[in-house]
Amino acid sequence: MIKSVFLAATVLTMANSCQNADAADGYEVSGQLKNAPAGTVVRLSELVSNQFVEKGQAQTDASGSFTLKGSSATPGIFQLKVDDANQVLLLLDNKTKVQVSGDAKSLPVTYTVKGSKDAEVLRQLTQVLQSTKSEIEGLGQRYNAAGQAGKTEEMKDIEKQFYVIQGRNNNKIKSLIRRNATTVVGGFAVGAFLNPEEEFQFVDSVATVQRKANPNSPFTKELTARLEPMRATAAGALAPEINLPKPEGGTLALSSLRGKYVLLDFWASWCGPCRQENPNVVKAYNQFKNKGFTIYSVSLDQDKGKWEKAIAADGLTWHHVSDLAGWNSVGGAAYGVKSIPASYLIDPAGKIIAKNLRGEALAAKLAEVLK
Repeated sequence: MIKSVFLAATVLTMANSCQNADAADGYEVSGQLKNAPAGTVVRLSELVSNQFVEKGQAQTDASGSFTLKGSSATPGIFQLKVDDANQVLLLLDNKTKVQVSGDAKSLPVTYTVKGSKDAEVLRQLTQVLQSTKSEIEGLGQRYNAAGQAGKTEEMKDIEKQFYVIQGRNNNKIKSLIRRNATTVVGGFAVGAFLNPEEEFQFVDSVATVQRKANPNSPFTKELTARLEPMRATAAGALAPEINLPKPEGGTLALSSLRGKYVLLDFWASWCGPCRQENPNVVKAYNQFKNKGFTIYSVSLDQDKGKWEKAIAADGLTWHHVSDLAGWNSVGGAAYGVKSIPASYLIDPAGKIIAKNLRGEALAAKLAEVLK
């Protein structure tokens, strides 16, 4: 979902509405909320450069009704907010007039919207995530508790449950976006509700549709720019070369391992999730190392001693390289690595065939390709 930073902005404080009286055209958001006593403040903010900037506010009357008006040069994503726990997304432009209703105490799961197909699609997408929110939060709590107790098998089981839920959610989200691929909201939603790196082929196909259907949409332009650097490491692309120093001296080029399936693994000794994942990688390596599989690990460490100590402690008996430049690693830069662990499975011809195979997913994929 969207990571929001709520900024203080100049607020128009008319009694029951925020209006632009001089605008000939503009959007209008009206509604009626349960459990919203007279004077309840309803705020409307626009998403600008990944931050919500307040555009105005209104106060509900005795019946819970409110009206907000304003203008937007292009279609934009707006947030209608009662408080931090009760906020919803709308897509508005200067021809949009929508009516929102729901319970102010449980707005995300109770609201309905009329007057805008795009806003309705956003509501349906949001409901997909809301339907599993408490379940995922519960899994997170159990995972943390299991980690503190050192229960690795329980952690693996919880990971499996999470990926099942995530996969189910992604399928529902893709189905909704596919049915609305030519709409403006489709261009926004495909980047906001899915991970473009993990769903590159699908997201790229929607971007192609958007460039034809909505070439001037800011969401189309943003999505196109976002996808371009990912293209070099998308499934099917030839893996960019890396040639970095080994712990024992000398360098090793990734391309020198052609002829085998190679897991390109970005990690670091200081990365907790990386170290937790290492037993899964070790297990897969031991199972398939004699069947045409190897691993090329790129560390984002800066301390050679700590790097070598982690290799020995975790039993990582494969190929290791690092320029000890941390996040400035030229290897990480070649693949646009922004977080770790990150991994790419490369086939014998040097082409990327999968990304971020964690838990038992790596072994399952290797069993598939190394029949």
